[in-house]
Amino acid sequence: MTLDLDAYTARIGWDGERRPTADVLRSVHRAHLTGIPFENLEPLLGSAPSLAVPDLEAKLVRGGRGGYCYEQNTLLAAALTALGFRVTLLAARVVLGAAPGDIRPRTHMALRVEVPGEPVPYLADVGFGAVGALLEPVPLTAGAQVRDAPRHHRLVRVESEGPLDTWELHAERRGAWEPQYAFTLEPFEAPDFLVINWHIATNPASPFSRTLYAQRTLPGRHLSLAGRTLTATADDGTVEERRLAGPQEVARVLRTAFGLRLPPDLDLPE
Repeated sequence: MTLDLDAYTARIGWDGERRPTADVLRSVHRAHLTGIPFENLEPLLGSAPSLAVPDLEAKLVRGGRGGYCYEQNTLLAAALTALGFRVTLLAARVVLGAAPGDIRPRTHMALRVEVPGEPVPYLADVGFGAVGALLEPVPLTAGAQVRDAPRHHRLVRVESEGPLDTWELHAERRGAWEPQYAFTLEPFEAPDFLVINWHIATNPASPFSRTLYAQRTLPGRHLSLAGRTLTATADDGTVEERRLAGPQEVARVLRTAFGLRLPPDLDLPE
């Protein structure tokens, strides 16, 4: 089954020309990220979400739900492929928040996207659940920057002992560059991410199986929910934070502030 592009573009509120151009890539990327929230309800409740395109369409497109990186970027990859782009799956190590010397496994999915007629491919990623996430793709070349207002990103090459160049995506925060994740351009395949997805969703040591996470980018601000802590970051960097009372308020906020259509029998942990 191929993705229903009409349903997908309606879900993200995009009505541009269906051609594989850089402008289309940028506009679809931004519309997807702002249109479909990030959330990890399935892993939190004990199951690994399906990455099959029909299931992603049923959940994220028609079901009013969100998803985490494997779901979001698999869906975007299907949409971009249908629009005529060539997409390669990449695996990245999240370095945001890592202590010096920590080496994390490659558990984040990102996309390398080729635009016909363009000399340089792009890094695309609508599944990084953080305020430093890309709003628009960035050219995959050393030193490239994208002012994806209100955000600002760059790509840099970093030292590595391996045979392939290692890249880092940086986001500008409070006047300084903050590394988000590192990756090489080694192609990964969908079955690789089936294994990674299952591990991240079901491993009891995984943060996604233990804590609720939700993200939504809105005009003028970014909302983040980690457990019961709700954080609103304005475009000017102002941060407001509050603690939600319990599962009922968490569910209400997910429905109202994050725009998620939750299952009626949802039983969030205390």
